[in-house]
Amino acid sequence: MRAFGVSLTAVLVACGPAGNRPEPMTPTADPAPGVLAEDTLYRPPYGKPELEKALISERGKEATDEKNVAERESKETYDDQLRFMQADLAVRRRFIASLETCQDSGRACPPRLDDPPWAYDPDPDRPTPPPLDAPLRFDLESWKKIATELHGRACACRTQSCVDSMQVVIDDLEARPMKDVQGDDEATQEVAWARECLFHLRGKVALPKPLDLTE
Repeated sequence: MRAFGVSLTAVLVACGPAGNRPEPMTPTADPAPGVLAEDTLYRPPYGKPELEKALISERGKEATDEKNVAERESKETYDDQLRFMQADLAVRRRFIASLETCQDSGRACPPRLDDPPWAYDPDPDRPTPPPLDAPLRFDLESWKKIATELHGRACACRTQSCVDSMQVVIDDLEARPMKDVQGDDEATQEVAWARECLFHLRGKVALPKPLDLTE
């Protein structure tokens, strides 16, 4: 698989934020048959203890979600609330899968773990600024920071409401910079990766592979 940036349809790699990307890991053995040498392992911007803590926490929440869904299904209460619960469980399972892949092989690591996770309910009737750390200015440097944060937060979603709200925020913010700023390759890639993370968490694409940070 070629490095990302070849096209916006390339499979997402959850890599570290631009300008602060982790150093590549040196493979300890030759690639297995069928694995391209350019699929380089890399270190996420958080350590193994943080990753293990996140996995323990998310698996506990997954068990609670499974219990709640099973209880509601046993009552044959097939309503919107059950569908929301099932959707949240599916997203959390996909997020856990990315953490497990990161732990096992150094691949598909989310750029950030977001604890507490993203919580924002965009209301078109009463719009409020999304709670980003990056300032909502749309000059070139600010847009790069916004795009990097959007990428990181999208990959860290573990509920359907997070996935949905991040989609709204990305669609809204992507149109705000001037055209010359919108054309920045680095920011464009970050937004593309954010969208691909959302596709994965919706179950639309397979678990991604990482960016080749050596290129």
